[in-house]
Amino acid sequence: MNTSSQRRRVVITGAGVINPLGNDVTTLWTALQEGKSGVAHTTIFDASKFPTKISAEIKNWDISQIGLPPEKWKLRGRHTGFAAGAAQQAVDGSGIMDSIKNPRRFGVYMGSGEGNQDFYSFASMMASSLDDQGKLDLVKFTRAGMDTLNPVQELEQEPSMPPGHIASMFNAQGPNANCLTACAASSQAIGEATEIIRRGEADVMLSGGTHSMIHPFGVTGFNLLTALSTNNDAPQGASRPFDRLRDGFVLGEGAAMVVLEELQHAKARGAEILGEVIGYGSTADAYRVTDIHPEGRGAIGCMRMALRDAQINPDQIDYVNAHGTSTTVNDKVESKACREVFGGSSVPVSSTKSMMGHLIAAAGATELIVCLLAMRDNVLPPTINYENPDPLCDLDYVPNAARDAKCEIALTNSFGFGGQNISVVASQFKG
Repeated sequence: MNTSSQRRRVVITGAGVINPLGNDVTTLWTALQEGKSGVAHTTIFDASKFPTKISAEIKNWDISQIGLPPEKWKLRGRHTGFAAGAAQQAVDGSGIMDSIKNPRRFGVYMGSGEGNQDFYSFASMMASSLDDQGKLDLVKFTRAGMDTLNPVQELEQEPSMPPGHIASMFNAQGPNANCLTACAASSQAIGEATEIIRRGEADVMLSGGTHSMIHPFGVTGFNLLTALSTNNDAPQGASRPFDRLRDGFVLGEGAAMVVLEELQHAKARGAEILGEVIGYGSTADAYRVTDIHPEGRGAIGCMRMALRDAQINPDQIDYVNAHGTSTTVNDKVESKACREVFGGSSVPVSSTKSMMGHLIAAAGATELIVCLLAMRDNVLPPTINYENPDPLCDLDYVPNAARDAKCEIALTNSFGFGGQNISVVASQFKG
């Protein structure tokens, strides 16, 4: 981290979302304050034979809504279209395009997941490649693939494709990167994009994340890990972070993007400033692939690093947007880590995943935008479905209803499979 007193300050001047609760920032924020849920039975594919039959899908949105031709985008990933929609909102809201004098000072940094797998073509290839004994004939499989698969769709599965398309949309010729650190990806992208601006390598970065894993491979993988809720009879009550009866997360999808801008660049053009990124922490648990360390060492270190980077004390944090997945281990350990960092249970902590599900790579950026809205309106979004207290989760989770409260500085956590931990601290802009 650049801790020099001379480092360049980074502000947020635009934000956009495509989300299960609404396809723009205003609709999303209204739904969060009202404690609504975006979870329902899965319709993207037939999940009736899966242990988990529910998810938080994007509804009533397609690429034509931002003026792009659907025929040109039909072979691009579902998540790439979400990213384009969120990015267009963020850029339009920021008004940045009239102020880009040198496109090489304008970059893109995303936490983008892999594209949708062509499950049905893959299944067809497998079926046609079996020999008389039911064994796979690799030659037949390869020939079937050459005949069946679309090369453009195969290319669009690469995680680097969304930031490439976003750069082309806005002629962003500066740094372009993608990180895929599971559930921490878009928070890490925003942290690293902030560092690029701090170092002086760019003046503006379009950053965030996008993901859609609501497909047979994605659901199968998480079911095998026993990570998903199987509360299929009550979809809207299935995501219940910190509740004693929680049984896993609900898979969501979507995108969130922000325009990060060097402060003087934003001031010079008279931009509306939505908030400031003041702290960024990044650690690894170095423990297990799917479990957070039981003592919360990575989460504790990550939050403390972000606070040091922000040059503030723990008692200056007004709100924590938790990773809060609704899994037994994560919620218990994150609660323990927050107690260690902030002391007792004085800081309000809520999980908006209770309403929108877990957007995987897009989760962190979405939750940072939620923090910006909480600071703008001095309203803390709730953790819904909190009905059965867990003695191991004993913080103030803003249960079930939004709360009016002073909120000048907020911290958001993202903890990914593989042990990646990211914390980002944002503040109201004070000049």
